[in-house]
Amino acid sequence: MPSSLFFLHLLLFFASPTGAAFFFAVAPATAAAALLRFEEAAQFHSDDICPSTSAGVGQATACDASNVHIAMTLDSHYLRGSIAAVYSILKHTSCPDTLFFHFIAPAGSHDGGDDQLPGLLGSIVGSVFPSLRFEVYTFREELVSGLISSSVRQALENPLNYARVYLADLLDPCVHRVVYLDSDVVVVDDVRLLWDDAAARLASAAAVVAAPEYCHANFTRYFTSAFWAEGGARVFAGRRRRPCYFNTGVMVMDLRRWRAGGYRRRVERWMEVQRDRRIYELGSLPPFLLVFAGEVESLDHRWNQHGLGGDNLTGECRRLHPGPVSLMHWSGKGKPWDRLDAGTPCPVDHFWQPYDLFIRPSSGLDVVAFFILSWSR
Repeated sequence: MPSSLFFLHLLLFFASPTGAAFFFAVAPATAAAALLRFEEAAQFHSDDICPSTSAGVGQATACDASNVHIAMTLDSHYLRGSIAAVYSILKHTSCPDTLFFHFIAPAGSHDGGDDQLPGLLGSIVGSVFPSLRFEVYTFREELVSGLISSSVRQALENPLNYARVYLADLLDPCVHRVVYLDSDVVVVDDVRLLWDDAAARLASAAAVVAAPEYCHANFTRYFTSAFWAEGGARVFAGRRRRPCYFNTGVMVMDLRRWRAGGYRRRVERWMEVQRDRRIYELGSLPPFLLVFAGEVESLDHRWNQHGLGGDNLTGECRRLHPGPVSLMHWSGKGKPWDRLDAGTPCPVDHFWQPYDLFIRPSSGLDVVAFFILSWSR
């Protein structure tokens, strides 16, 4: 155990009235999550014009035909971002009662090796959003750990980054389409507009993925020179369009076509190639590009104002791109909550701050534990 997490356990041992039972029973990630406290969010209700659900909040299931399905990951390090993202979505949609969230939480050595963690994270979400319709799924890292190769930034090697590859297996077969969002986004428009636009585009093209594309980006830089020298261009031959970069942190996936086309295995095959001979430097993005670039149904750029976290190495400040904004995405190394806590926010981080429901620790032991937790990241 890293020394920082040992001291975190020690502080929790002395701070908790149950003492040793808490110290010996709780894994590092669960101990970290137990320190996180959030305000209860305001309640939001659907307008009269919204589709009605077939069941009340307490009885709602994922199979309701009127659902807008949103999938996100939950872990102790990014929980603050996930809470802010959910709050932003609820605040700006006209039909919050039709939203159903699917949260993927880790169970494995990478995030503490504790099967209590998904339940704890789910209970935190439920306490912040009492009326939220959601389900928490346990993602076991052994599904993908043998396929992950080293990346330019250690955070990109987290197995949970690959959970999006397994959504079609984790979610109920009745879920036909899902909006996947990273935890470092805020939505400032009605998510149903994204849902409906993507549905129309996917249906007209019989495509699997819809996402904003960035065809002005240098697509070749996402793969090694050896990949291109060995005929990498042939991988993209015969596709409907020329291959363009798209960011997998915001995408709408047709899960029926994903399942029918065996796309999980197609992505995994490229990860196996990467393990044998290095063909890219980033984490979970390049295998998606290899499978889908040139076959993506393009959405408006306003749905992914990405790169606000800077690059993957330095996390420098960046501005919003020109044009309308419906979703802001702090992809890259710099996260708004980290920069705000450090007292060195970028200008764009102040757009994220109104959605932050995190309650900073007040007692002496909690403050010390909070900073140990931040240091351990």
